[in-house]
Amino acid sequence: MFLDQLKTVFYLGILAIIFLIIGYALGGTTGIVIALIFALIINTVSYWYSDKLVLKIYNAKAAEYTQYTRLHDIILDVSTRASIHKPKVYIINSPTSNAFATGRNEKNSIIVVTEGLLTLLTDQELRAVIAHEIAHIKNKDLLISTVSVVIASAIAYVALIARVATLGSSDENTNPGFFELLLLTLIAPISATVLRLAISRSREYTADETGAKIIKDAESLSEALIKIENAPKIKSGNPASANLFIVNPFSGKKVMKFLSTHPSTNERVKRLRKIAFSN
Repeated sequence: MFLDQLKTVFYLGILAIIFLIIGYALGGTTGIVIALIFALIINTVSYWYSDKLVLKIYNAKAAEYTQYTRLHDIILDVSTRASIHKPKVYIINSPTSNAFATGRNEKNSIIVVTEGLLTLLTDQELRAVIAHEIAHIKNKDLLISTVSVVIASAIAYVALIARVATLGSSDENTNPGFFELLLLTLIAPISATVLRLAISRSREYTADETGAKIIKDAESLSEALIKIENAPKIKSGNPASANLFIVNPFSGKKVMKFLSTHPSTNERVKRLRKIAFSN
């Protein structure tokens, strides 16, 4: 788990450096300052409103205790074991099976599950999935994910501005050279996306391990992941939010490992079974 934490810090650092390099290439020291201010504004907006946006995208509704007693009781039990505040509980009215956590911090955290997940999993498996999501909250992954997405998006946006500005400029003295242009418009945004996805995969491994330790049950989480992986996927929604879910919720062909939002389910199951065996 320490190695995965270290990887996250490293990847975030590289993302920040890429952003600063773009700022410097566009405007020297002033460009760096503008880039930092731009990132700060976007981070602040995302921090306060990203949870509301994602709940709206999936039309998630607050889960009433009287109707979802089983789910509420499991979340209360696991959050107590993890020594965190009980998150708010939301439901997506969908037959697909998945879950995610959102919210700007522990005190404002939300766990969202689909109707399909409640039907698909046993109590122990559902408890394991909830432990995984609570692990994301406990490990501050909600903030880390927001920051990584925002920085990567900002890099792509700044690169687009640079490309448009360069194409529209006739002043040879202000146009960047070939390698600078390549960095600004191609290498930087691609690198930022790859790093963001690497952060997402690293946080999933860590949440798996933390969640298994919270409830002292790695085997149930591995069984739940297999069931969710093999369940039907959703056909609508925003693919940019795929990294939020415990398993990628969208149908589609397999992609190269470094372009995936999640580690392969097989690899996650192998790690969890090692944990179960060692215990």
